[in-house]
Amino acid sequence: MKLNLKQKVFSWRERFFIKDEEGNDCYSVEGEIFSIGRKLHVKDAGGAQIAVMHQKVIALMPRFFVEIDGKEVCEIVKEFKLFKQNYRIEGLPWHLDGDFMGHEFTLNSSDGPIMAVTKKWFSWGDSYELDITDPKNVAICLCVVLALELVLQEEEQAESTTIETAGRFHNKK
Repeated sequence: MKLNLKQKVFSWRERFFIKDEEGNDCYSVEGEIFSIGRKLHVKDAGGAQIAVMHQKVIALMPRFFVEIDGKEVCEIVKEFKLFKQNYRIEGLPWHLDGDFMGHEFTLNSSDGPIMAVTKKWFSWGDSYELDITDPKNVAICLCVVLALELVLQEEEQAESTTIETAGRFHNKK
């Protein structure tokens, strides 16, 4: 099952739209404006909520909890590594592999691949192609991609702020 996840560029909150290979709307994701930490609601084409993902606010490294039908099914955690990004999924026997900074990664289990993700580089806003092997895993797979996208966005913002601040400091001398 191939899906295309695209972020809405101009929005007060996080918004993503997910379409199938034919371009039909399948899912949507909306963030809450007034929440402590990021909280996203994943909905099917009919508007029914299929998953909720929320960020743990006080944590050394980014952590996101995924709830389906009101029950926490897993936690996506960024691990501390000096020269490489690494994530783990607690609560499920799955693991992530690949180039996270290059937005090319796979979600695997001991039985084989669950999802392959590729970023589309020349598009307006962030856009990803997801190849999910089993449709019953769609909600969790979407949440995994969203969590990684939010972490990478935060890191890019922090990096650009650091460079901008350093440039202002350097220019004052």
